[in-house]
Amino acid sequence: MTKRRYLVGVLATLAIVGPLAYLWQQSRMPGTYNVMDMGYVDHGGGPTTGGHHAADVSVDDLRVQDDREGDVTFVLTAREERFELASGRSVNGFTVNGTSPGPTITARVGELVEVTLRNENVPAGVTIHWHGIDVPNSQDGVAGITQDAVRTGEEHVYRFVAEQVGTYWYHSHQVSHRQVVRGLLGAVIVLPAEPDDRLDVTALAHTYGGVRTINGEEGAVTVPATSGQVTRVRVINTDNGRIPVWSGSPYKVLAVDGYDVNEPTTVNGKLYAVPAGGRVDLEVVAPARVQIGGSTALVVGEDSEPVRQPRDTVDLLSYGSPAELPFEAGATDRDFDYRIGRRPGFVDGVPGFWWSINGHLWPDIPMFTVEEGDVVRFRIKNSSGEIHPMHLHGHHAVVLSRNGEEATGSPWWVDSLDVEDGEEYEIAFLADNPGLWADHCHNLNHAAEGLIAHLMYAGVTTPYELGDDSGNEPD
Repeated sequence: MTKRRYLVGVLATLAIVGPLAYLWQQSRMPGTYNVMDMGYVDHGGGPTTGGHHAADVSVDDLRVQDDREGDVTFVLTAREERFELASGRSVNGFTVNGTSPGPTITARVGELVEVTLRNENVPAGVTIHWHGIDVPNSQDGVAGITQDAVRTGEEHVYRFVAEQVGTYWYHSHQVSHRQVVRGLLGAVIVLPAEPDDRLDVTALAHTYGGVRTINGEEGAVTVPATSGQVTRVRVINTDNGRIPVWSGSPYKVLAVDGYDVNEPTTVNGKLYAVPAGGRVDLEVVAPARVQIGGSTALVVGEDSEPVRQPRDTVDLLSYGSPAELPFEAGATDRDFDYRIGRRPGFVDGVPGFWWSINGHLWPDIPMFTVEEGDVVRFRIKNSSGEIHPMHLHGHHAVVLSRNGEEATGSPWWVDSLDVEDGEEYEIAFLADNPGLWADHCHNLNHAAEGLIAHLMYAGVTTPYELGDDSGNEPD
């Protein structure tokens, strides 16, 4: 009887441990691997073969076909060091040319931007991703996907044409959940060909050691302005979470994620919620106080008392006036689901409660496959229990609906979109920028925990590799 009980116990243990050991083993990643070998291909109901490509093209071949010298040239040197913010507070982190935020890169539309990135002493390596700028794929700056991380003592040159007027930013996409949080970032402003009469002010929000700053300053940052001066305030959210922005005086939402709002109207008594990674351009008339979260503000002209945070939020689903889209959103070639959840399991051998995509854990996640010229629709549904700011590289998408309610305002173009728990969005875009593109949560800790998929154009390949032995760790 004792032996029988012992045998039953052993078998019961094996019945439990055996499947767990199998799942653990199956989740382990090799030392090096190609992102194209991950997960499974999802064609979104489109063709699986044929199409517009004639032969395989490497991401390295997808670059600016222009040999002219750069109109705007920068050298950006990345360092890991203890440094002093503009506020005077000293922090440990990463700098670009000795400061954080790094220098603002400003160009006019149509200019060729050439940036040399140098790694002085960052052991893990660095890259530069041009957040919101739809650059050619080879210039996207994602370690292990579009390039190798730039090692200590090395450099890498980026070249792209500033084709879209707007407010953007740059940041490292190597170990991004550490390097971005600790300061390896800066602003990019693309100006129109003709000067704007407005006063133009950039307000880059970033939190260092639990203290939010504006352009490295703490508290209220004052910008000199004459009474009645019309001002464009470019708010850039480089943190992992949403930032509420509001003003006690009337304002307009001029642009979102680099795209102008069609016929913006005056806003009173409402806040604007800027997603992680997102940007918004507001128009105010001096004197004005733009509150950027509860502890920081940009003061244009004379200061005024802070105004309590409004309860209501500007809803871009109905803000502004409709305008024609550059493609027929109702006639899609590919329809994808991006369902965000959470479940227990193993990721690279580590047990936990992980983010899931369409019920799968990383790396067994979909590779969304399109062909150039496709009109693509995504249905993004979040049932994970937390908000996720979703960021698609290389493209801007227009919001079609939220929770079944169709958009009725100005075309709402985004590259960073907050999807709250329980929400479902439909977005669409034209597949007009061939490459292999990350499509991930810009709460960078979530991306590092597996909330990242990719958009792949048929016929595009990458020679770069991920994995512990590759030295490339984009998130």
